[in-house]
Amino acid sequence: MNTAAPGPVVVVVAGGRGARFDGDGHKLAQPFGPSTVLATTLHRILAAGLPMVVVTTAPLASLAQGVVAARDVVLVPAVGSGDEPLGMGYSIAAGVAARSQASGWMVMPADMPMVRPATFQRIAQAMRQHVIVHAQHRGRRGHPVGFSSELYSELVSLKGDEGARRLLARYPTYSLEIDDPGVLLDVDTRDDLEQARQRWSADRS
Repeated sequence: MNTAAPGPVVVVVAGGRGARFDGDGHKLAQPFGPSTVLATTLHRILAAGLPMVVVTTAPLASLAQGVVAARDVVLVPAVGSGDEPLGMGYSIAAGVAARSQASGWMVMPADMPMVRPATFQRIAQAMRQHVIVHAQHRGRRGHPVGFSSELYSELVSLKGDEGARRLLARYPTYSLEIDDPGVLLDVDTRDDLEQARQRWSADRS
């Protein structure tokens, strides 16, 4: 049974290994703000008032379920396990398939806790007029990226770690300039995490 709410659904991609992170534990489980990197990202989407589905692996499921309902968490195998070509593309496909009746999908990496709630709302509004909407800050493309429902068959066909790059190359993309540096800030390394924490503290001082 599909439980998707009307309107665009945010597909939170949280299934990667975070191999570049050089600290202890998974990068998404690192302390950040009042909680963790993953939980902060999810709380900001909730603050935007948008439905979401979190695509993650079993070790991180409890972190996600501390913020969203279990029905909104889709489990995928860990990257590198089995013969299936896993990665970003596979996770996007799983999330879109889980909410197939949505009017569109907004792809959001889980390691970007600085994206503001208003940014998600602006992307959702722009999706009413455009097939693909890309968040952009000072001319640089970032996330989230919105896809209209007409791209369903292509999104659920994604595999491996290709993400949605080929769709961005094939279809007209509207770049929405947003005064939100968080659309460019992802947490890949320990240095990235420290910079994000400093920005978080500065935004609240």
